[in-house]
Amino acid sequence: MSQGVTASIVLYNHKVSEVAPLFQELARETALGEWTVVNNGGAEDACALAESLGARCLSPGRNLGFGGGHNLVLSQSSNIFKYHIVVNPDISFNRGVIDDLYRFMEDHHDVGLVMPKIQYPDGTDQGLRKLLPAPADLIARRFLGRMGNLLFRKRLESYELKHIDLTSACEVPCLSGCFMFLRSAVLREVGGFDERFFMYMEDVDLCRRIGAAAKCVYYPYAVVTHEYAQGSYRNHRLLRYHAQSALRYFSKWGWLFDPQGKALNRRAGKRVDSRRA
Repeated sequence: MSQGVTASIVLYNHKVSEVAPLFQELARETALGEWTVVNNGGAEDACALAESLGARCLSPGRNLGFGGGHNLVLSQSSNIFKYHIVVNPDISFNRGVIDDLYRFMEDHHDVGLVMPKIQYPDGTDQGLRKLLPAPADLIARRFLGRMGNLLFRKRLESYELKHIDLTSACEVPCLSGCFMFLRSAVLREVGGFDERFFMYMEDVDLCRRIGAAAKCVYYPYAVVTHEYAQGSYRNHRLLRYHAQSALRYFSKWGWLFDPQGKALNRRAGKRVDSRRA
């Protein structure tokens, strides 16, 4: 299995202290054949640490964005690797998580993407699994703030899958890009990230393209921890990126008429056999 999995991490102005825990965990992870760090700018010291721990570092000389950075790694990775992990630098996890996800994918060849349970550092579930959004979902949840959550409570509960039992592995059409365990063949088939999304919504777009070719599965038996800064909730520049990406997403897939998205959403909650005796 040591040659079965690769991983990529994209950095931008990250300090060594912010990435050291993840890098040390990846260096100890025998399931990884290789892991690569992309320096989109301002992370030279962090890259030096990664290289000292056995990682490969790529410096494109400009900020490629989240999806563009991961695509750079994918374009230079060998086809011998069956699986690839897209992981944020603010993730941490215990030994055995990658092995567990690997075994799940080996047992379920119709799955293209699996995401473990994502929790806050205090152990609270982050709930990073949703339906593919309609414009009203993002407007209410992200851009109307507390008022949107009050006025559209039932709609948002459905969007956030509050009505579905998520205690066992099941299909979920929209999973977070903070930790994606991907089948390399499916990732190549759909063409990786769409680099028109510089920041935000690139994971939503990738999930729906994978979902059209294979299954996207939430797997609650493996757990990772995510700091989850939610930068666009506090930074006006990041909020602008978020709004621009939302415009691109709905212009690409449809503002009012999106039959593929509705079909993929209808699969939400479908059970996936994942626990062996």
